[in-house]
Amino acid sequence: MRRSVDRTTLAQALETGHITGEVATPRDNNLDHMRRFLAGERQFDFGVALTADWDFDSVFALMVERAGLRPEKDFTHGVDTISTERCIDALERLAAAIGDVARAGGRILFATGHPAGLLPVHMAIAEAAEERGAVIVRQSSSVPLPALGGDLREIDRVWVWQLHGGTPHTHLAEPMQTLLDDLARRGEPLPDLIVADHGWAGAASARGLRTVGYADCNDPALFVAEAQGAIETVVPLDDDVDPYLYGPLIEFVLDRAGLERAELD
Repeated sequence: MRRSVDRTTLAQALETGHITGEVATPRDNNLDHMRRFLAGERQFDFGVALTADWDFDSVFALMVERAGLRPEKDFTHGVDTISTERCIDALERLAAAIGDVARAGGRILFATGHPAGLLPVHMAIAEAAEERGAVIVRQSSSVPLPALGGDLREIDRVWVWQLHGGTPHTHLAEPMQTLLDDLARRGEPLPDLIVADHGWAGAASARGLRTVGYADCNDPALFVAEAQGAIETVVPLDDDVDPYLYGPLIEFVLDRAGLERAELD
């Protein structure tokens, strides 16, 4: 029998692994990314369009509220933070969305721009969702990505960008835009739910698709999209720790979604 991971156990694991609490992303990097997002830089907008008036102060306040950054405005260098409680609250909402769609037999598309960190998280949850009835959007043919080179590939139920034999870390929106265009071109139904991060999530939400996902404390675009009502839930966390450290998080999501993996039942 698998023992459930409760909130207290998960909180301890998240903070021990520096997924939340004091994290590796430094304060100056967080502040720089806010400015570059507001400047509309391509690597930082994640495909998110601004539908309200945002300035540095309002984005900073949002990141304090949603991600749990340190609130002191005069703190500009050093170790920044992600709220453990807000992470777990968001995981509860993400799990509920995935569980509801899976049990209804809906279509779910999983994708990541952070394959070295979050790919195993997406894989485990996608496998469990499929076992419980979800239709996972999978690869039926290669999807070229002319704008960036390489192509889009599905690896064990999760979409990534392939370039020169590797799977790059990317913030860009083009991979998801291209994949959604390809699905439409081939007459495939659009997903009922997108579970993603980085530009994969931002671009999906910009198309009006139901989207949940993950974002680091230096990824303000997705938190802004959530505040604008385009993304349903954004989970604040460090998105690039050693993948094994996400194990308790995976088990928590599976439990809360009602998607306990069959071999562990």
